[in-house]
Amino acid sequence: MAAAQIHPTAIVDEGASIGADTRVWHWVHVSAGAVIGARCSLGQNVYVGNRVRIGNNVKIQNNVSVYDNVTLEDDVFCGPSMVFTNVYNPRSAITRKDEYRDTVIRRGATLGANCTIVCGVTVGEQAFVGAGSVVNRDVPAFALMVGVPAKQIGWMSRFGERLELPLAGSSVAICPHTGDRYELRDGVCRLAVGP
Repeated sequence: MAAAQIHPTAIVDEGASIGADTRVWHWVHVSAGAVIGARCSLGQNVYVGNRVRIGNNVKIQNNVSVYDNVTLEDDVFCGPSMVFTNVYNPRSAITRKDEYRDTVIRRGATLGANCTIVCGVTVGEQAFVGAGSVVNRDVPAFALMVGVPAKQIGWMSRFGERLELPLAGSSVAICPHTGDRYELRDGVCRLAVGP
């Protein structure tokens, strides 16, 4: 693997950890305490805070600020200009740095362009948040979320296509692109293992 590629206009504070084959583009600022995995891409004008953990193969598009207490697991996609918060009730005149809430984006999740993830939530594995949506509560694995506030309207495959599954109950769907089998049981969607 090659070393990280860092554009000359980027600022990477001493102490930041950036994995192999990660690309850091124009006007990015990575704070000293940030830990970023391998094969990531940080687009133009991205900011990464001190208490941020980013896994491998994460794509962060232009104009995204990843604030303290945000964790992005492997294979997460952050669309252009999407927003994270870390204080639930901010006021300029009141310091609340000791009240930051943890936000966790699980493996393979997609956060669409201009969506907002309100602090303190977990977005489940392979979930898909539509462009412009506002997520203010936890999102189940494989859920398709849209709207303000975001509501679940379906289920998504790892391939990024909508699955033919009801929102609740029990059912099975096969991804036509990969042949993966998804099982919905009691409102929980899982990738089936084995035949």
